[in-house]
Order: sequence, then structure tokens, then C-alpha cells
Amino acid sequence: MNQKQSLLIIGFVWPEPNSSAAGGRMMQLISLFQKQDFEITFASPAQDSDFMIDLKSYNVERKSIALNSSSFDDFVKELNPSVVLFDRFMIEEQFGWRVAENCPNALRILDTEDLHCLRLARQKAFKEKREFQISDLLVEEVAKREIASILRCDLSLMISEYEIELLTTVFKIDKSLLCYLPLLLESNAIPDLAKLPSFEERKDFVFIGNFLHEPNWNAVQYLKETIWPLIKKQLPEAVLNIYGAYPSQKVLQLNNVKEGFLIQGRAENANDVVEKAAVVLAPLRFGAGIKGKLLEAMQCGTPSVTTSIGAESMQKDLAWNGFVEDNPVDFADKAVRLYQDPTTWIQAQKNGIEIMNQRYLRELFEEDFATQIQFLLSNIKQHRLNNFMGELLQHHTLKSTKYMSKWIEEKNK
Repeated sequence: MNQKQSLLIIGFVWPEPNSSAAGGRMMQLISLFQKQDFEITFASPAQDSDFMIDLKSYNVERKSIALNSSSFDDFVKELNPSVVLFDRFMIEEQFGWRVAENCPNALRILDTEDLHCLRLARQKAFKEKREFQISDLLVEEVAKREIASILRCDLSLMISEYEIELLTTVFKIDKSLLCYLPLLLESNAIPDLAKLPSFEERKDFVFIGNFLHEPNWNAVQYLKETIWPLIKKQLPEAVLNIYGAYPSQKVLQLNNVKEGFLIQGRAENANDVVEKAAVVLAPLRFGAGIKGKLLEAMQCGTPSVTTSIGAESMQKDLAWNGFVEDNPVDFADKAVRLYQDPTTWIQAQKNGIEIMNQRYLRELFEEDFATQIQFLLSNIKQHRLNNFMGELLQHHTLKSTKYMSKWIEEKNK
């Protein structure tokens, strides 16, 4: 009788599916592994939060762990998982070498969420008021850390095809180390448009996004200073509702009833809010990955106007669920057009359904993902021999990170 396979997830934070797409993504990964009959333990050094999900109710063991502490070594050795999933590269840096040392046969998977180095390089270029260049990635310090982390792992989960292309062409990462797994939707999550509020029943514009995420905060400032005044000029009665978890004081200060610019804070139920709105606005000027808020808009049958960064890797060659515009004047004009023209609006809605059906259904990915995991589990030795650079990095990291960590642990005593 085979021993049941076990998965250890080491989380950067405890999952909050109602606060961010990253939280929803983590719950999808848990579900995919449970479908393969894995027993799952979720461990994290993060503090508890008010909005974290109750993992126990999902049959997931939870365990608090400490950074720079050999107590983790005892824990992981005893658990002896078949697979370890690192939630973002910073977690792999902290715990990867400990896993490699104590459970050398465990399959090591990195969930990148998005390429942090891409997001940061774009943000830097934006702040410096210049176009982002691919060469910016090569000088980004985070890129060196993130790419090293991808190389040390047996597999990295990527949500964006554009990022896979960057990794294979710019950084020469072998395709066998990467797995395309976007945000996933159950088939019953694709709405019947007839059951959703109609064009006539909806009102207002909406923006939604976690404020701890810099691209979201920047987009709200951009709406306030540039885009919303252009829309308001054409639609004096219009209102823009801004929703998002963790609004700071500077976010709340942007609230202005007279301008119809309303900061609403955390949405009790994001779907409700988006479903009642006529149009989603997402003028993202930097960022990476794919955008949960735009997929959510499609699920709510709400057309969106976004930028090329917002729509990146989301629709391939399918028509967008609304419009993609980088120029603020065009962005505002298209938002007004969607708001006023039922024909354009209904077509945009249908485009969203098409995108979801062709690109985000769980059933399109589930079987291949399971096959890839099982293949790696049975061929791990050969897979690692094929990834010499990864083994080389693992060897040196083990030395440097290990002694740094041991030094911190001693110091903390």
C-alpha cells in the first residue's frame, strides 16, 4: 500500500482570498493538490490576520513557524513531505536550503504569484519617468535573487505567458522548470448573462484592489488626478466607487463627494459590488502577472477599461472585455462609451465570457498539472541532473544562506 502523499506549503502570509487575488490563488492550489489526494500542511512565519481563511475547515493543518530557527528543521524532518511549495521567492530563500538539507527527496515547487523583478523594474522606470526596457531586468537586484530561486526549485508555477517568455528568452531558463498555471475558474463560475443585472439596472464606475499593492495605489492616484476629471466632464452625474482592503490614511483622504470620487474601503462582498457597477476601471501603469480584478469583472459580467499592463497575458488573441487604452484621454472616452452605449457594453460582456471559457477554466489545466507533478516525483533525480545550474546554486546557497541564518539564530539567543 502506498503511503499517502503529503504537501507542505510555506506561506508568505496566511491566505486571505477576500483581500487579494494571491489569497484566492493559494486556495486554488490547495484544491488542486487535494484533488490528487495530498494531505496538506500550511505553515507560515506571518502574524495571524483578521481576514485570514480558516484552513482547518478546508482540511488543511496549520502550523506557525519561525524565521532563522532550527526548530523548522525538526518540524520538516518529522513531517517528511513529498512536495514542498514555497509561496514567493522570499520564502524559498528563507526555507529552501533547510528543506533541501532535511528532506532532500521532496519535490520543491515555487509559486511565483507574479515576477517580482518585472513589477519592480517597471515601477522604477515609471518613477524615473521613462519607458521600461528589458535591460532594466538585468540590473534589478531582485531579479538575481528571484531567478536564483527559480533555478534552485524543481518547478516554478507561472500565471503569465509573457513572464514565461521573459524567463526562457532573457534569462535562458529551461522550459522543464516552468509550469503555466493561471488563475483558475470552476465551470459553474462562468455566469449566465441573463441572470446578471442588465445594462439598464447598473450604475456607477468601480475600481477594486488591495491597497497594500503599490500598482493599485498608483492607479487610484492616476484616476483621481487625471482620468476621473476627464470622465466627469462628459458625465457630470457619474460616481466612481473605490474599494480595496487595507486603505491607509492617504487613500481615505482622496474621498470627495462633490467630485463623485468615493473611497469605500474593504468590500464586504467584492462580487456584489462589481456586479452592480456598469464599468470597472483599472488604469494600471506598472505591475506584473495577471489581474484577478479583471477576471472578477468578467465573472460579474462587468466590462472593463484597462491598460496594456492590466490586460497583459490575459486574453491572448481574443477581443477584450471592454477596452485596452494607455492614453488617458482615450481611456476616459472608452469608459464613457461603455457607460452610455448598450450595444458596445453587451458585446464587451460576451467577450469576457469567451476569454474565461477559453483561457481560465480549471478543467483545461488540472489534468496536465497532476501529470507533471507525478512525473517529477518519479523522476526527480534525473530532473535535477538536467538542471546543473540549479544544483550549483543550491550547493552555494546552502553554504552562504545556511551560515548567515545560523549566525542570526545564535545572535538572537
